[in-house]
Amino acid sequence: MPIVFARSTTIQAHPSYIDAGIKHVRDTVMPALADTEGCLGMSLLVDRDSGRCIATSSWRDEESLRASEGPVLKLRDDAAKVFHGTTEVSRWDIAVMHRDHHSDRGACCRVTWIKTEPAHMDRAVDVWKMAALPKMEELDGFCSASLMLDHAAGRGVSSLTFDSAEAMERNRDRIDRIRDEGVREANSEVLDTCEFELAIAHLHVPEMA
Repeated sequence: MPIVFARSTTIQAHPSYIDAGIKHVRDTVMPALADTEGCLGMSLLVDRDSGRCIATSSWRDEESLRASEGPVLKLRDDAAKVFHGTTEVSRWDIAVMHRDHHSDRGACCRVTWIKTEPAHMDRAVDVWKMAALPKMEELDGFCSASLMLDHAAGRGVSSLTFDSAEAMERNRDRIDRIRDEGVREANSEVLDTCEFELAIAHLHVPEMA
């Protein structure tokens, strides 16, 4: 199975400018990326309370990801100005992407960042796929789930999408239990968990399970 790569830009935005930022990403950044060789699509997560926003672009291969670094730099700087925020960039390979169905307006995401020893990364992926994912699929309102990895840093990020904020809230305790069991079994550590509104959902990553 070919590996799909991703670049995520975390924008610490001024909350007052989030709507302007979403519009800029939709009207300016997305069309520019669509014209960039090897880009499959993008998504944008926003947390209106904290101002934390995450724009993620997906890439057909590592070569396309690397070749896009220069052109994307100006897009990133311009977006940061519109959001009135600072940016931090991470690069990932997408280990798992599973959809029950495509998301609609109002969808929300629960995102968890984990750390593990690089030597234990394969074990962590197996636990996530074999133990955690089947339990996630049973949750009411489950839409999709993904797992992205930075092997060298021993870091991973899991994203769980629900049809609505209400569905995510209803399942919060069960999600916590699934996460905690998986982390224990994979000998990993949770770095952070955050909930977001899925403002733009056009990542276009194929099913990878």
